[in-house]
Amino acid sequence: MRPIRKDSMTALGYNFITSEYIPEGKDEYYCRNEQNGNKTYRQLKPNEIQLLIANHNLSDNWKNVMVTDTFNPSFVRNCNFYGLVRIGDLEEFFLEYHDMRFPVGLYNSTIVSCDLGNNVSLNNVNYISHYIVGNESILFNISELQVSNHAKFGNGILIKGEAESLRIWMEVSNENGGRRILPFDGMLTSDAFLWSKYRNDAELMERFVELTESKFQRQRGIYGTIGEQCVLKNCQIIKDVKIGDAAYIKGANKLKNLTINSNFESPTQIGEGVELVNGIIGYGCKIFYGVKAVRFSLGNNSSLKYGARLINSILGENSTISCCEVLNCLIYPGHEQHHNNSFLIAATIFGQSNIAAGATIGSNHNSRANDGEIVAGRGFWPGLCVSLKHNSKFAAFTLLAKGSYPAELNISLPFSLVSINERDDVLQIIPAYWWMYNMYALARNSWKYSVRDTRVIRYQEYEYDYLAPDTVEEIFEALHMLEKWILDDQLRKNEIESAANNGNKTGKEILLNKKIKQIEILGGVIEASSRKSIILKPSAAYESYHEMIHYFAMKTIIDHAKTHKLADLQQIYSRLHHGKRSKWINIGGQIITENHIQELKNNIKSGLIKNWDQVHEYYQYQRRFYEQQKAEYAFAALLDLHNIVNFDGLSIHWNQLIERSVEIAKKIRSRTFDSRNKDYMNEFRKLPYDNQEEMEAVLGKINDNEFIKTIESDYEKFVVGVEKYRIVPKIISL
Repeated sequence: MRPIRKDSMTALGYNFITSEYIPEGKDEYYCRNEQNGNKTYRQLKPNEIQLLIANHNLSDNWKNVMVTDTFNPSFVRNCNFYGLVRIGDLEEFFLEYHDMRFPVGLYNSTIVSCDLGNNVSLNNVNYISHYIVGNESILFNISELQVSNHAKFGNGILIKGEAESLRIWMEVSNENGGRRILPFDGMLTSDAFLWSKYRNDAELMERFVELTESKFQRQRGIYGTIGEQCVLKNCQIIKDVKIGDAAYIKGANKLKNLTINSNFESPTQIGEGVELVNGIIGYGCKIFYGVKAVRFSLGNNSSLKYGARLINSILGENSTISCCEVLNCLIYPGHEQHHNNSFLIAATIFGQSNIAAGATIGSNHNSRANDGEIVAGRGFWPGLCVSLKHNSKFAAFTLLAKGSYPAELNISLPFSLVSINERDDVLQIIPAYWWMYNMYALARNSWKYSVRDTRVIRYQEYEYDYLAPDTVEEIFEALHMLEKWILDDQLRKNEIESAANNGNKTGKEILLNKKIKQIEILGGVIEASSRKSIILKPSAAYESYHEMIHYFAMKTIIDHAKTHKLADLQQIYSRLHHGKRSKWINIGGQIITENHIQELKNNIKSGLIKNWDQVHEYYQYQRRFYEQQKAEYAFAALLDLHNIVNFDGLSIHWNQLIERSVEIAKKIRSRTFDSRNKDYMNEFRKLPYDNQEEMEAVLGKINDNEFIKTIESDYEKFVVGVEKYRIVPKIISL
């Protein structure tokens, strides 16, 4: 414990920056003056000082209390001033917020070396030190509000004179710190992914530190700021916190070393019992009711509620965590976790995800050490009471049925349902389960995250569609794996009689021409266990994967043709045929080709990209070309899927490809309706209701469902759009 230091009262409020850290020709207020602009203040008049003293105010030196011309000393009572205090206009107004009315002025407060904006209301602020407070802000019942001369406001930088050991890191994705990154105001989940993923590139890691260090001022003596029209009330400790405009903070226990981004279009709110330390909070965030967060970053438009614990973690934009515990995680935008008895530890989750009650994802209690990780593609949905073991990896839109999974898993088949058959002691997987049996939930996943993306501040645009280049490329890989596994399985079972008779038979032919009920896979391939894994309904899944690729390709191509007013197949081919399939990487919700990620890394290392703003400009640049790149990829995927090599081959089959896409679109429409309609037709679902009218009053009529209407509209638009590009046979007159 540090001993209490005793000093002269004449030093209170002064020497905020010690002499060795003050540049030549500057004074201890130079940072403050740069922050607060060139505002005009004057010294107090004798009659004003007399009135202030009569109103039980105290100052160590009234010459250091500076005011504007529109200053009314009647609105300053029972206050103590130390150091240089500058006060803006005080006029005969009150400020109202949520039915509470606060008189403009300074009352019952101790103010140390602060700049106070026009018509602020400070009441019962026991101690405020080295803050710049914006116009018309309300500060009411605050125990401690101060800034140290080495404040970093949550950024992972070092102030001049500080040792490296004082740097704040965030240990994301892994509890051993091997993927640690430096937090900074403006950091995107894409930045965090690049930093945490490519650890083998030492030069890139060094550059990331340099980019972060260069982003911020590192001199001592930066003042804390509270923006305009903020409301801070009934709070205990606020230290080294930077607060944007229009923020609402009430009943917080402790806020320390934070940047709280907020503005009038996207205000941030922090509520009762909250304790936040070492963090960056995005615009439009809501943090309420006993939340504890330490070493964290919260993306724009996200929420922490009801006792959630977020430690050494990044939560992406448009996400909500309630009640539960999240440690050492990197979570992409669009994450939902609402249950007190669930936790998520040492994981990288690619967004559009939902963690059910009782799920224990990534506990090191079922592993030998704290260096394990969970990596899950977007759409990850572990069901009730799912327990997983490090290290495990999951393809996009993996659904895990209730159960304790005792061994590491490598689920590389997207859109799968994974479950444990306890009777036979096998792991079971139904590939393409969402597509075949729960189309409503699958399609609605993409729709709802798009609709809920109400960000006003948008640094990056995200891919929410469940069929996109990243997931489609996973589907292609899944097709190859199914083909290989069916051959391996049937060879083991001697169902392929001999190489002479069946040597040319491929896995594709077997899956398409034979109704295979299941594929057995030996232990150690999908699960780190000696027990077998079973692929159920492989033929149906194989066909479904083909449908998904075909529909994605045709829809993307036709949408592109409509957007760019392409007249016919010839123009489509001319515009898109140069594209090739490639690997796409989901970096923080935006998907970019692997080649372009490599280009970005090279540009950072070479110095061509000099700061984080330019990194973000690169994301935006790639986004501008995404629609074209996506269409080129879709065209290449269509050709690969159907083994078409040139325009002549494509034109011969083009009308059939159109008809097939319409059939699939019709299937999507009907399956979406049917999977939702089950909730209306199932007799057990009807048990709470005495009649149909009561059920519809509670659930609404299915035909009034907004999402069902959206799917119907999308189907009609697709059919109309695709028919415009049908090749009409030429009629040759005799």
